[in-house]
Amino acid sequence: MSANRVVKISVRNLVEFVLRSGDLVATFTGSLRMMDGSKIHRKIQQTQGSEYEPEVSLSILVERPGVTLHISGRADGVIVTKDETGNEQVTIDEIKSITADLEGIEECYNPLHWAQAKCYAYIYAVQHGLEKINVQISYCQVTTLEIKSFKQLYSAGELAEFFNQLITQYVMWAERVGDWIEVRDNSARLLDFPFASFRHGQRQLAVAVYKALSMGLKLYAQAPTGTGKTMATIFPAVKAMGMGHVEKIFFLTAKTVTRQLAEEAFDRLRQTGLKFKTLTLTAKEKICFMPGAACTPEECPYAEKYFDKIGPVLNDCWRLEAFTREVIEQYARKHMVCPFELSLDLAVWADAVICDYNYVFDPAVCLKRFFYENNGQYCFLVDEAHNLVDRAREMFSAKIMKQTFLDLRKDVKEKLPRLAKAAGKINSYLVKIGKLCVEKSAVGQPDYCVREEPLTDILPLLRKFASLAEEWLASNEPADFREKLLDTYFEVNAFLRTSEMYDERYVTYVEKAGKDVKLKLFCVNPSELLRQALARGRAAVFFSATLTPLNYFLKMLGGAEGDGKIAVPSPFTHNNLCLLVADNISTTYKTREKTYDVVVESITAAIGARTGNYLVFFPSYRYMEEVYQRFCLKNPLIRVIRQVGEMTEEERTEFLRQFSGDNAATLVGFAVLGGVFGEGVDLTGERLVGAVVVGVGLPQVCLEREIIRNWFNKDKYQGFEYAYVYPGMNKVLQAAGRVIRTEDDQGLVLLIDDRFSQPRYRRLFPREWHGAINVKSVGNIADAAKEFWAKG
Repeated sequence: MSANRVVKISVRNLVEFVLRSGDLVATFTGSLRMMDGSKIHRKIQQTQGSEYEPEVSLSILVERPGVTLHISGRADGVIVTKDETGNEQVTIDEIKSITADLEGIEECYNPLHWAQAKCYAYIYAVQHGLEKINVQISYCQVTTLEIKSFKQLYSAGELAEFFNQLITQYVMWAERVGDWIEVRDNSARLLDFPFASFRHGQRQLAVAVYKALSMGLKLYAQAPTGTGKTMATIFPAVKAMGMGHVEKIFFLTAKTVTRQLAEEAFDRLRQTGLKFKTLTLTAKEKICFMPGAACTPEECPYAEKYFDKIGPVLNDCWRLEAFTREVIEQYARKHMVCPFELSLDLAVWADAVICDYNYVFDPAVCLKRFFYENNGQYCFLVDEAHNLVDRAREMFSAKIMKQTFLDLRKDVKEKLPRLAKAAGKINSYLVKIGKLCVEKSAVGQPDYCVREEPLTDILPLLRKFASLAEEWLASNEPADFREKLLDTYFEVNAFLRTSEMYDERYVTYVEKAGKDVKLKLFCVNPSELLRQALARGRAAVFFSATLTPLNYFLKMLGGAEGDGKIAVPSPFTHNNLCLLVADNISTTYKTREKTYDVVVESITAAIGARTGNYLVFFPSYRYMEEVYQRFCLKNPLIRVIRQVGEMTEEERTEFLRQFSGDNAATLVGFAVLGGVFGEGVDLTGERLVGAVVVGVGLPQVCLEREIIRNWFNKDKYQGFEYAYVYPGMNKVLQAAGRVIRTEDDQGLVLLIDDRFSQPRYRRLFPREWHGAINVKSVGNIADAAKEFWAKG
């Protein structure tokens, strides 16, 4: 039987696919919220005797006409003991974390739990030639860690009958999947690059990506704008899948526009013969048809009989290959099913999943259906990877606020007095540590305290609160305060879960702001937790136009000695870019008020040499607004638009629509560095002919940035660079990268700040910027711009 007829599925996914039925009822259960389930498992496993073997990987090949099923999973425990006669007794232990009271848990609590454990028992019995084997379900109450176990003895024949019934019900889908994999892999092997030729540097990047994926390595790649990074990563990943090195691609990104670029790349490959299923995963709150309604059949018709409908839905849309948000919504409405749950179920069949970073890296929301049991031959393509450092810090950190518990105590006092008392104790604790901050801080200094150890004495208070909250939330009673309590419960659980991960890469800080107090577990260095998350797959590629410096990103994004690095040169002629550096102007926070007029004059000089569309980027909204007002007064005939805070998707689209290549007059758009228009915006040709970047993009000085600075200084790293310079220059490079998008583009970039001539910033200039021209006056800017455009 050919290798590409093997269909892989986990025990958990097999059981759920075949046996789930009825309504989608996402009522509150609290399951696995109190603490990461794997942490609970390890705590239980560590208390067992030497006869207990934890985390036992199991797999079996099941032959059926036309297809071979590779079924795998990981049993929580295998217990081998001897009876009175000396014969071995084997028990498969399946641990389930629950929040309900153990007194209410009966043997028939959840048939899916038994089904999963029986599959493990069957595989183990077959592999060890056992005639009978015990199956045990151990329910662990997550707050108390008390355990209630149920055990049943099965013969090998009984387990075989049960297992074969599952396979019989699944095999039709397995054959369909097997047929698809054969077609997909054949098309991938025959696939040619979809363009007439590679861009300069694009082949080099594609070869490096294929090598990393085929060898199961990590690659950190910087490739300038215009290299064609999306296709240079997706094409070799598809080829690697065709050769059997990869079984699923996760294309990870933080922005909608880059998801669309990935969709377009796969579409182009399909147009040249590739057979490939892709799915774009949209956040639940964005795709929900019934916002505000509970996920129950009583409140949402799309939840009713979901598991009975899902088979026909999958059957109906199996022929499709591109599951975009629009397609998922179309079929969800047609069959009256939840669009988010449908997208999760379709993801199992998809060859590539296009999604946000958090679905792989965030411990709270990562896709457990892929990463729960066995780590697959997955590859992670991490787009715009420079964004992941701060995103990872956010994912792995947690905070609680005093005011939250004070307000909640008032809301629940009459109906839930015990919960109100628990909230009050947390409030009192935070008041107490807030006062300590005031006492320790110097006069005139912010009220905060930083320490390298967690405040463990608050954890029992939080556990008590969570336990009482779970008890009431599990009843699913309506109340005005329910949503507020649910939000607080999740914040408390995130804090408790983060406390389990706390190590030397974290700091704890308390910050007092007015009457409120914040307590935060702050992940300063997320590299180790990212490294652990990457172990869920086989290989990973981190790529960006601004992965500068590469060694910094390798360290911060979970890299290790021996991982691949590549910096691809720009594919465009340097003559197409005019880079000017106005290093006679200081835009530091202290000097900004003195620079408004000279910045206006500099912008006016830069755009005066040629009619066209320009973007001007500022380090803050306030600075932008001051210059905007003065610029409009000085240039009343020039059309000017500006970014405003919290723009909707429609407003962003309208802002970019103004940048038309057919504009007869000059248009200037004012925006903020690092904002929505600072990266991921593709304004080719005449849609954008120039950009002005004011300042070196340093993040605002704040407590967390100073913590990062001090932490890395302590470890003999470059604290200021890690906290400020590298993040800032990435924003500058991204903003400037909006100008040259294709080999035909010409454009001007003006950098305004005297620091751009300092060595610590100059050494971060990409190779194509080494011809930068220093301009010492407004007249120099105008002359250099005129000379550049005259050549064109």
